[in-house]
Amino acid sequence: MRILLIDDEIRLVKALKQLFIENHYAIETAYDGLTGLQMAHNDVFDVMVIDVMMPGLTGYEVANHLRKEGNSVPILMLTAKDGVEDRVLGLDCGADDYLVKPFATSELLARVRSLTRRKGEIVGTEFISVGDLSLNLVTRTVTCGNIPMQLTTKEFLLLELFLRNPNQVLPKELLLDRVWGYEAPTDTNAVEIYVHFLRKKLLVVSVDVAHDHEVSVPTIETVRGIGYKLKENS
Repeated sequence: MRILLIDDEIRLVKALKQLFIENHYAIETAYDGLTGLQMAHNDVFDVMVIDVMMPGLTGYEVANHLRKEGNSVPILMLTAKDGVEDRVLGLDCGADDYLVKPFATSELLARVRSLTRRKGEIVGTEFISVGDLSLNLVTRTVTCGNIPMQLTTKEFLLLELFLRNPNQVLPKELLLDRVWGYEAPTDTNAVEIYVHFLRKKLLVVSVDVAHDHEVSVPTIETVRGIGYKLKENS
């Protein structure tokens, strides 16, 4: 589970970073709104925790930018302001929840857990589909058209990440962290090998499906020096 924390209070950021690490979250931090927004553009996060008053861009502005761009990542807004108008403004800008400073760390963790559950209800449902490719999150199976695909556990996890983020560049380091977790090797060769396996299986199944009808199977493109991108094909 990856969290992006954006807050200009250095001591608070250091304390919360340690808290999240101790609770087995992967966390990235930024100390101003503009840097945080750029990080959200360049990476994939499960939850964002954003302070309201920051240099560069306010938390309201960061949330508003993300929502206008179609980014639905759950956002928890932190603020010292506890007025009803402030909470309403934050929610109207795209925040999913609001926590007033000072707060208990146990409540912060509970709200993050709640947001991740809510995210699963919104985007998890049962299927993720791009073109003719469909992934069933309940049965952990993949089909292309009506043809089942046989994938290993890591191939399935890789494909799930790609299908959740079509047309977005996913760095190799991100894929390594999300699929291998604490067992991740020190280099990204494993990612390259499993992407190669996945590409071969997608190619084979796309040929099989094409015998029956016009096929739309996404392809995995290499983004040199960064990682990979799932490209939707019409």
